[in-house]
Amino acid sequence: MLKIITTTLLAFLSISINAYASGCKDAVVLVHGNTATPSSWDNTYNLLLSNGYTSSDIYRPNWGSKYCATCNNHSGSEETPVRQAISDAIANSCTGKIDVIGHSMGATLAAQQISKLNASANVDTFVGIAGAFRGLWSCGVYPFNVWNSTCGYYGLSVQSPFLDGLYGVPLGSKVYSIKSNIDQVVCSTGVCSVGGLHSSRVWNEDNSYTYTLGHFGLQTDTAEKQLDLIQ
Repeated sequence: MLKIITTTLLAFLSISINAYASGCKDAVVLVHGNTATPSSWDNTYNLLLSNGYTSSDIYRPNWGSKYCATCNNHSGSEETPVRQAISDAIANSCTGKIDVIGHSMGATLAAQQISKLNASANVDTFVGIAGAFRGLWSCGVYPFNVWNSTCGYYGLSVQSPFLDGLYGVPLGSKVYSIKSNIDQVVCSTGVCSVGGLHSSRVWNEDNSYTYTLGHFGLQTDTAEKQLDLIQ
């Protein structure tokens, strides 16, 4: 038995040393926001490439309608590209681990798919940027004043069944949020907090970072911080 354990340990150490020596990096999944496109990650994508990542290390799922923001939610066709990207990233990562960065509705969608895949053990770092993990006051409080799919049962109304069901699920070894107090989506009503906490904060997070940037600047102008967090 001792021989088997020793052999297994040596094999693991050999794989780890070889991965380190070859410059092996976690695969990265970048999940865009509502009606956005994978190109919204260009600043992050290009920075990753200039820091030793290859294009095959980076996954940018393309999900949801680009023309109807109020049609997208966290159920059905929106889920499929994100779930597939996370699954593919895990399967192809040379370290066996991945990093996941989501912006806006892409952050909650990514969190949902990590939960559904039971993949948190494979996620080294999860970064939620300008997400509405605690809901949007502009969407109302479920089930009252919920006026579209994005705000509905599977949407971002405060206390929606979707958000209540997602709350507290493990998302990775390290969890961070990036937020702003002048976010024109999360703070559109003039109030950023839900239950006394900024809605972009993630449960059980290791740290949260606040910038004086708007909703979209939080994605495009924090690329250096994003890279730092997944190193």
